[in-house]
Amino acid sequence: MTKKLNPQEVTELIDKGADIIVPIANGEPIHLLDILEENVKKLEGVKIHQLLALRSRRYIQGEFEQLKHVSYFLSGATRKVYQQAKMELIPNNFHEVPRLLKKTTKMSMIMTVASPMDEHGYFTFGTQADYISEFVGKVPFILEVNEHMPRTYGRNQIHISQIAGFVEHHAPLTEEKAAEPSDKDLLIAASIIEDIQDGDTLQIGIGSVPNAVISMLKDHRHLGIHTEMLPDGVVDLVKSGAVDGTRKFTNPGKIITTFAYGSKKLYDFLDNNPVVEFLPVSQVNDPREIAKEKNIVSINATTEVDLFGQCASETVGGKYYSSSGGQVDFARGVRFAENGKGYICMQSTAKNETISRIKINLTPGSVVTTGKNDVDNIVTEYGIARLHGASISERAKRLIAVAHPNFREELLFDAKKNGIVI
Repeated sequence: MTKKLNPQEVTELIDKGADIIVPIANGEPIHLLDILEENVKKLEGVKIHQLLALRSRRYIQGEFEQLKHVSYFLSGATRKVYQQAKMELIPNNFHEVPRLLKKTTKMSMIMTVASPMDEHGYFTFGTQADYISEFVGKVPFILEVNEHMPRTYGRNQIHISQIAGFVEHHAPLTEEKAAEPSDKDLLIAASIIEDIQDGDTLQIGIGSVPNAVISMLKDHRHLGIHTEMLPDGVVDLVKSGAVDGTRKFTNPGKIITTFAYGSKKLYDFLDNNPVVEFLPVSQVNDPREIAKEKNIVSINATTEVDLFGQCASETVGGKYYSSSGGQVDFARGVRFAENGKGYICMQSTAKNETISRIKINLTPGSVVTTGKNDVDNIVTEYGIARLHGASISERAKRLIAVAHPNFREELLFDAKKNGIVI
């Protein structure tokens, strides 16, 4: 029987030059990472690989030679450190992260939070499957058992015989309060709602616009969910009868996700709920899998768009802010789907309407996340620019039409000057 580990036993399991994989969001094992920091002198050349770290830690700040952080998606805990050139950021599309980890790391150990063991000897990863679940039985796991982690369903189970050991740390999960939609967000959402039909399957991204869309869907029926992150609002859609998944083409009747992040209301909804299934991100976000949902609707956000339709979604003002995440995965997935529809949303301006987010050229230093060929629709508070299948000139005109009125004349002038608009 695998035993409970003390701090010394945890560090003894970490080899020189080890690559440790830590999951996203509430899968981040607070106590295990504390143990590594407290015993850092016993480590040598260890790297911790993670997306979206929740907490700023000493090893993330670069205080230790023996323990380094490698990011695959920046967060508030890592953003400044990266901008100060003190850590590495690996470009990726979310569904490719497991393959990248296998290719570029030793996959020495996975450390993750888990729900308590059941009578059959199984733990679950709770709010997670993400990029760790497909390595069960292939890579050593150390679990941080937390009684607050909900017991969930899907491909996120691990048996006690498959782990190197566990520690216990019982603490409430980190909660993310849903962003309150502004009047502009509600206008953006209202445009998208007109395109969503009963029976569609939704992928809903992070932010105030997706939250606004969710708030307007309660009178729809037979909606399905196939999304990388499961947000709070889905709970209300299930309770209102809007989501039942009965018209899905894959996993009918099931809510499919790879991780969940929200409030206690969401975590309570997930606990012992067989309707929600957590699957590996390599499956949930694979464009080929997404495309099997013939009526998939993808809703995501960006920070700025140029007149070709290129979306810079991971930089702000030319500085790195996050990473690609799953935006491209779903942009391509909806393109392959029979009736797929993709929406990338943003307010038309920034800084009190002094800067247009629709530009002749992206801000210097900005990175293209979703290319012009993969973009379907761009949405602002002034409507939808339907880009797929449109010429460069027509795309530019449609984008200018949903720009803030104060910038339309200048954008059109520059577009004609640069030969973009005929």
